[in-house]
Amino acid sequence: MNIQQNVSLKSLNTFGIEAKAKEFVEIKSKEELVVLCTNFNLKDRNVLVLGGGSNMLLTQDVDGMVIKVSLKGISVIAENDDHLWVKAMAGEVWHDLVMWSVRNGYGGLENLSLIPGCVGASPMQNIGAYGVEIKHTFDSLEAIELDGGTIKTFSHAECKFGYRESVFKQEAKGKYIILSVTFKLSKQPNFNTTYGAIQQTLQKNGVVEPSVKAISDAVIEIRSSKLPNPKVLGNAGSFFKNPEIPNVQFASLKQQFPDIVGYPASEGYTKVAAGWMIEQCGWKGKVVGHVGSHKDQALVLVNYGGATGKEIWQLAMDIQQSVHEKFGVTITPEVNVI
Repeated sequence: MNIQQNVSLKSLNTFGIEAKAKEFVEIKSKEELVVLCTNFNLKDRNVLVLGGGSNMLLTQDVDGMVIKVSLKGISVIAENDDHLWVKAMAGEVWHDLVMWSVRNGYGGLENLSLIPGCVGASPMQNIGAYGVEIKHTFDSLEAIELDGGTIKTFSHAECKFGYRESVFKQEAKGKYIILSVTFKLSKQPNFNTTYGAIQQTLQKNGVVEPSVKAISDAVIEIRSSKLPNPKVLGNAGSFFKNPEIPNVQFASLKQQFPDIVGYPASEGYTKVAAGWMIEQCGWKGKVVGHVGSHKDQALVLVNYGGATGKEIWQLAMDIQQSVHEKFGVTITPEVNVI
């Protein structure tokens, strides 16, 4: 285990922001992580846990320790006639896990194809796309406590999943590092093709009987058509959450803006498309200095080269303000702002 000093994080975050870590260590085994948590007084350090760097915006240097989790491995730990339980280590690339399930014909993750990041971050954010969230296939996870190195198993209920929320963004924030996640996948999947353009894409591709691979291919096609590749153009995917507002408020907005896009959410609430509102405020495709809102998807803020995290954050706040002024709705960041 090699603890380095003053390490650049530019290549380790998908925005491509230059920032330095005062201390940096890459962890490749559970044993190394136990040693780190038991011997290095992490509770007294400012700790940032890093996976794929895809859900974060660095606005400053990290005056503390950055722990890059590179634990690898995918294994089947149990199965019956209908399901199997797959354990994936936290450092596995999320899309690689999805492709593993697709190749083997197991259902449950296909709608989540091409989401950037690592497995360890998936339950923290309760990642979701096209009508599916992690909570639908999540079984349990293993995490290590920063203060002392105790390993704990979290059940589905203990994770307290919500819309892009979990216990790890609330009361357990900064207290644990996720080691592995176990998913319950289906051998006889029920497909969700009603959200977004999946059904239309399947029809365009001549798919009559949906399959795990056909749906995954459709999702990849849709995402690739409107989301920039972070290896080419720095971004963190969708920057803002789709806000949930009371049905009464949505009905009022519908009268003012007949084309407003919304979906049923929790009881009494409607989920409003943040991207649509941002576009109506004139931000889609707009460039401000080194940053902007992407031309194909207003929800995606991009670094056109040489941007600082503060520039991107200022753009986000300006967009947030204009949406609130026009619609009376507050949109909040999906990304972790540091």
